[in-house]
Amino acid sequence: MLTFSVTVFGQQKIQNQTVDAGCGMCQFKLKTDKGCAMAVKIDNKIYHVEGLHKKTFGNAHAEDGYCKMMKKAVVSGEIKKGKFYATSFKYVE
Repeated sequence: MLTFSVTVFGQQKIQNQTVDAGCGMCQFKLKTDKGCAMAVKIDNKIYHVEGLHKKTFGNAHAEDGYCKMMKKAVVSGEIKKGKFYATSFKYVE
């Protein structure tokens, strides 16, 4: 699988990159988070995911939800202003 990222004017484009995905608060232990929200780890940095409806990620608190376990996902989008703006997000089975 071809994966790459390109940085242009402080914005980093991500194309079909496999990342760790999970709840910022529950899985990545982000102390600034006040509630459960999807985050991804790209190049050893944690970014909150924006741009997709939360139903895309499934039920956060289900037995296999992203608050309960870290998952792998293939993502595309752009990092800007400290957040990951996803255009695609798919869990790896």
